[in-house]
This record gives sequence, structure tokens and C-alpha cells, in this order.
Amino acid sequence: MYAVIRVRGSVKTPGEVRETLKMLRLTRVNHCTIVPKDKTYEGMLAKARHYITWGEIDESTLEKLVSKRGRLEGNKRVGSKNAKDIAKKIIKAKSLKGVKDIKRVFRLSPPSGGYKSTKLPFPRGDLGYRGEKINSLLKRMI
Repeated sequence: MYAVIRVRGSVKTPGEVRETLKMLRLTRVNHCTIVPKDKTYEGMLAKARHYITWGEIDESTLEKLVSKRGRLEGNKRVGSKNAKDIAKKIIKAKSLKGVKDIKRVFRLSPPSGGYKSTKLPFPRGDLGYRGEKINSLLKRMI
């Protein structure tokens, strides 16, 4: 399961990429979503790679993300009590699509310490696939 974060804005974005970002529900900078590892989503991530970063999220980071930034219907906070249960549901469903309680987008703050570069690929910049290192970026953004 991948955590996907939008890093760049939409100025001068090609139409195909803009539509792909809408399908991923990444409409604004610093929004994050969880998607399953399959060929369909990997193709979408490859198409939008110049605007997003993604990698495999671990269970502890997912729990912290749900606890701090997760929202229920009506824009209510999840809280730490329900976070473990919802994180387990997300892991079991392998995406946010299978969990009806929580909104599918996490609104994050910019990373503490800032981005390296929003125009260069990882590891020199912040775009593209970053594997397990997505967890350290997410912890800086929560």
C-alpha cells in the first residue's frame, strides 16, 4: 500500500496529469491519500510523477497519520482511541476505499525543514518514488 503526497501545484499542468491527480483525489498541495499496490495505480503514479511523491507506508506511521490528520464525516477528528481500529481497517482493505468511516484525503502541513526541491526527482529532490523514506517525510508533515 502506497502513501501518495502532492508536492507541486497546478499551474501549467497538462490536462491528462490534472485528470489523473483528480482521480487520485490529490486536488491541492500537501494532500495525502493511501492507494493499493496494483498496476492501475502504478500507471497513474507514473503519469503524475512530476507532481507527487509516494512510497510504502508502515503501520505505525499510518496510525499516527489517522490519529492526527484523519477526519470523519462532518469534519470531526478521529482521535487516538479510534485510530488503531481505523488503521487496521485500512491495512486490511489495502486502501481508504474500503473504509467508510474516514475521509479519503489527509490534509497535511508543509514538512518541517521544507522540501529539498519540488522540481528534481528523489533522492536529490522530492518528486517520484521514495520507498520506505516516505515515512520520514510524513512524520515531518504530520
